[in-house]
Amino acid sequence: MSTSHQAFSRRIGHSFRDLSLLELALTHRSYGGDNNERLEFLGDSIVNFVIGEALFQRFPQAREGQLSRLRARLVKGQTLAELAREFSVGEQLRLGSGEMKSGGFRRDSILADAVEALIGAIYLDAGMDVAKARVLSWYGTRLESIDLQDTQKDPKTRLQEFLQSRQAALPRYEVTSVEGEAHAQTFTVECHVDMIDKHTIGIGTSRRHAEQEAAEKALSLLEPKGGRA
Repeated sequence: MSTSHQAFSRRIGHSFRDLSLLELALTHRSYGGDNNERLEFLGDSIVNFVIGEALFQRFPQAREGQLSRLRARLVKGQTLAELAREFSVGEQLRLGSGEMKSGGFRRDSILADAVEALIGAIYLDAGMDVAKARVLSWYGTRLESIDLQDTQKDPKTRLQEFLQSRQAALPRYEVTSVEGEAHAQTFTVECHVDMIDKHTIGIGTSRRHAEQEAAEKALSLLEPKGGRA
């Protein structure tokens, strides 16, 4: 194991028995050949289950809708990308030259996918108990600090209600690009709001995710002016 991989393993709290799984989890599709998309699929399922179970146990009186909104907040791409930056995942990624030049190692969607792929890789390397322990460890402070007051509606709904409460025009979403093959596309969406001088941009693995990110950015520009919707 290289010195770089050793340091990274310490940061994430897992030393891989099968180093090929670690390398695969850190390989973006732009690199060519085998990549982390299948591991990402597996890790996404594990993260959703582990966080869902943790919230179920932490909030025994919470309704299904509240639990769903809390989980969505914790497993969304932005949160996963934050985790990736805490572990310096971007420095370990294997990207194609084009993605490297365009700053792909800093892009939320690529970082978030890599975190999910790492969870999938840990599961294959050491089993569910270890993967679960890693997820709970990585999310430790976030799980401790979250409460039922955080069961807010998704960004698109909040943005719409914010604008409606001020008799303003509703937001307009425009898909500006779709990249990648049909099974692994990346969407870029612009959100246009008349109350904001410039449009906001969201990038995600689905149109919905990209729209939510663009709406979240629009809210961050609007809410300081008028308070949370």
